[in-house]
Amino acid sequence: MRVLEGVVVCTVVLLLSPGSCAAVRPDLTITTIKQDPYTMSKSSQLEGYCMDLLSELAKKLSFKYNVHLVKDGSYGRQDESGAWNGMIGEVVRGEADLAIAPLTLTAAREKAVGMTKPFMQTGISILLRKDISEEAGFFDFLTPFSVDTWVGILSAYLGTAVCFCIVARLSPCEWSQPQTEKNSFTLSHSLWYTAGALTLQGAGPHPKALSGRIICCTWWLFGLVLLACYFSNLSTSQGSDSNSLMVKGFEDLANQQGIEYGTLSGSSTLAYFKNSNNPTYRKIYEHMERTKSFVPSMDEGVRRAKEGNFAFIGESVSLDLAVARHCELIRVHEVIGMRGYSIAGTLGSPMLKNLSVAILQLSEAGELSYLRSKWWASSCMADPAKASSLQPHSLKGMFLVLALGLGLGVLLAVLELTAKSRSGAGEQRKSCCTVLSEELSQRFRGTTTNEKRSEETTDKEKA
Repeated sequence: MRVLEGVVVCTVVLLLSPGSCAAVRPDLTITTIKQDPYTMSKSSQLEGYCMDLLSELAKKLSFKYNVHLVKDGSYGRQDESGAWNGMIGEVVRGEADLAIAPLTLTAAREKAVGMTKPFMQTGISILLRKDISEEAGFFDFLTPFSVDTWVGILSAYLGTAVCFCIVARLSPCEWSQPQTEKNSFTLSHSLWYTAGALTLQGAGPHPKALSGRIICCTWWLFGLVLLACYFSNLSTSQGSDSNSLMVKGFEDLANQQGIEYGTLSGSSTLAYFKNSNNPTYRKIYEHMERTKSFVPSMDEGVRRAKEGNFAFIGESVSLDLAVARHCELIRVHEVIGMRGYSIAGTLGSPMLKNLSVAILQLSEAGELSYLRSKWWASSCMADPAKASSLQPHSLKGMFLVLALGLGLGVLLAVLELTAKSRSGAGEQRKSCCTVLSEELSQRFRGTTTNEKRSEETTDKEKA
């Protein structure tokens, strides 16, 4: 009787003790497949994204495991007889408890095995060389500056030309005898002179007065800085045009003939296009079927994309890895057919629920994002961002210097004319204001009349 009681007590202790149950729990058999960076060989061990994920799940759920590579090197496909090969087949036959790899969650697999919540989201995208670029537009030479900057430059040009014209009329050193002399700095000549200085070309005659030379030097400085910024931004924008893809999505890919494209033969990506009712996707599939532009492996697709004039269609996660490893490649932003990678287990296994909860916890804690950044780290130097059009505030210092120079030049011209009027007021015995008013009237309002009279006098002398 005591023996029977002891057996009962031991049985109850074993059932109620979590530690005792864990101690007798057998190690899980995990099957996986070699694929960079999910599972890779390092000496006699395996490493990669999936191995790190498995380690984190084991810590959370307190289980031990043994990992082996799938024997036939396949993910899992169902043949005509309904039998499964690859990792899915090993799980179905009981040769493995779990399969951890970039296994796409599909309806057919969900019927054969149990699948956890996805640990990674992926889709279908396009891989291209960076140097497949858009054709240059007719007015691309204007892109270094924004529209507001061009308006500001035009305003500065017109304002400087007007200031040249005003200073040339006000300054006695530039135009000493308005009654008899002809003013060489007319508005048309001021516009021509200002344009010539902006393009680093001389357009005489040059100003003789100090006020005019100050404006001239200020405009030259403004022009030099402006041209330096223009050519610098132009070369940067042309150098970064290689990042501007002519194929920005599947619509562009289907409607062009210059670039060949293809995908993995017999892949789920090919099946997606084959079974789609979308006219664009059907057009892409028919083109690939007609040209037989399939590739046998991911590496072959990446190699052909690197050679140029070929767009490789594949899963976005794998394409991102190729971009991280090969700096001359780029993936388009459009992603279609979103799907997830899941862990496969025996159909009806209660452990799948715990694994799904653990995966969600890792996602909420940011662990999955950390693993993604760890194994998808790029070895490429960051490309300089495409040069944006230069805004007016980038040149606000030079616009301010130009405005100060124009103001100083006009002020000096007024002072020069005032000094002349003051000296002339003593000779003519008139007030300085009267003489200054007469000078201004002759230099502006009476200019046209004086010039006509001078021309008439010259014509009479010739006659």
